[in-house]
Amino acid sequence: MGISGFKPSFLVGIEAVRQAHGSRLAMLAGRRLTGFALVRFVEDGDWFADCPVVLDIEGLQVEICHSKLDELSIGWNTIDTAAAITGWEWFELTPQWSHSDERLEPFVGQELREVALLEWRPADHDLAAGTVAVEFAFTEGCLRIVNGLDENRIEIGAAQPDYIRHRLGR
Repeated sequence: MGISGFKPSFLVGIEAVRQAHGSRLAMLAGRRLTGFALVRFVEDGDWFADCPVVLDIEGLQVEICHSKLDELSIGWNTIDTAAAITGWEWFELTPQWSHSDERLEPFVGQELREVALLEWRPADHDLAAGTVAVEFAFTEGCLRIVNGLDENRIEIGAAQPDYIRHRLGR
């Protein structure tokens, strides 16, 4: 993707994600969201949802990226959002890091109360069954980064009832 420092390590399933990142995610509770970064195209401002969502939580950078139908990569302090994104000369649009997003901006400055992993388990068969989302519960609302079936999707507010919440203890 041409993103400086981005070396995804994709995991599949709730247990693999919890084992690899659960305790570190839980330790984010009590800190404030101080910033974020998304990749947008210069020409039209559209979010390129295939690239990681980067959250800065008081100096700890968590980098979340979904891929395929069931893969999730969580990175820590590896992506340089000040560096230009390279290798896109062949494409008609130019990606760049953006620190602007109307969904994320209201959470900046808020204290993170809890982080949970959410497992999609609908009653009926669903291609997305078993995908894992990361939920950040702030003092005034929730933010989730979920699998949008081969890309990231950002959701705010209450989670859909088909998610099973796996709380991460401190």
